[in-house]
Amino acid sequence: MNGSTYDFWLLDLDGTLVDIEQSYIYQVFDGVGEQLGTTFTNREAELLWYGIGDARGDLLVEKGIDQTQFWDVFHEVEQPETRADATYLYDDASSFVPELDGPVGVVTHCQEYLTAPVLDALDIDDWFDTVVCCTDETGWKPDPAPVEQAMRDLGVAHNGHVGVLVGDDPQDIGAAHNAGLDSIHVKRRVYENLDQELRDDGQFSSMGADKRITSLQEL
Repeated sequence: MNGSTYDFWLLDLDGTLVDIEQSYIYQVFDGVGEQLGTTFTNREAELLWYGIGDARGDLLVEKGIDQTQFWDVFHEVEQPETRADATYLYDDASSFVPELDGPVGVVTHCQEYLTAPVLDALDIDDWFDTVVCCTDETGWKPDPAPVEQAMRDLGVAHNGHVGVLVGDDPQDIGAAHNAGLDSIHVKRRVYENLDQELRDDGQFSSMGADKRITSLQEL
């Protein structure tokens, strides 16, 4: 791997560098479903967890669940320490990220109260020069605002530095392009659980990543 192509790297977290034990996902959505008066299949739980493309929103509409209510219940059910214990680091991330040259940042939809315990439990918080957790105030990918905030934190915002954003979701790719960065899409396990039409004819095939890989070791 040679990171010299770019002056800086921005990375998504969940589904890109780290992932979660499947049993934890099912456990969380058993609790969420109980409070919402519904049930979720294992596949529905994974679609809701990863939220690839429009899959989460479409499923919530199908089940008649208000998104604000969903997130309120979800954050009530999920506990930071339990989530951290169930989170694991991808092997290719452990060999890739520490070897990168130049500033490295994370831009994630995972909230700060959950992100910090995960980074601490995996002992990787010192890998990153900045960590931006998206909020209504910062904006949400594909809005470029959180990406641009990370760039400002790193001192590389629109001043001639060439950077890239690596992620597993169309929102990551859109955020990269909207911020004027190259994009790399890494296909992880969740990709294989999507409907065939979404994988082959939908958002994944048309999201326009500059490079598509199945492992960070390909970089």
